Amino acid sequence: YVPRESIPVRADVRTFRWERLEAAGHFDAVLLDPPWQLASRTPSRGVALDYNQLPDRLIAELPIDRLVQRGFLFLWVINSRYAVGVRMLERWGFELVDEITWVKTTRRRRLAKGHGFYLQHAKEECLVGVKGGVELSMPGRPSDVLLAPRRRQSQKPDEIYDVIEQLIPNGKFLEVFARRNNLRNYWVSVGLEV
Repeated sequence: YVPRESIPVRADVRTFRWERLEAAGHFDAVLLDPPWQLASRTPSRGVALDYNQLPDRLIAELPIDRLVQRGFLFLWVINSRYAVGVRMLERWGFELVDEITWVKTTRRRRLAKGHGFYLQHAKEECLVGVKGGVELSMPGRPSDVLLAPRRRQSQKPDEIYDVIEQLIPNGKFLEVFARRNNLRNYWVSVGLEV
């Protein structure tokens, strides 16, 4: 299913001509869920990956800084890439101002524990960065905790889009590393799996 008002762009983000999007104007919010490279292709803790991973260097080279003049960056990070994610935010000209924690649940609303190196992970973090002094005029603020079911591997909760759209009503939105299941009305979605 492709939402009628969505703009899916099937492309490899490493070779995509970003100047096309740049020419169309700046975005108010960019959401990234990078395929972080783990220590090896076959991690030892029982994790089997069904997607290609990218080294930190290639993710950092994306021209995110040119796509947002004034606005937000939402960057999903895995535990081992938290500090790397913070440095990427800064490299792209954003200031880390908050983070959103997704607490993963089962269908029965219990913690959905997954794999981790030291502890079993039942959460993921999304760093929130701001660039250019954003003013919020809305009366309420969304929560920094999402309590939502775990779905397919690496699929994030739909609630993240609700948070972003609540922060920036009628905004111009971009998702990088998008997947077909993430397509949403009024979003430009770029990725190989669109």
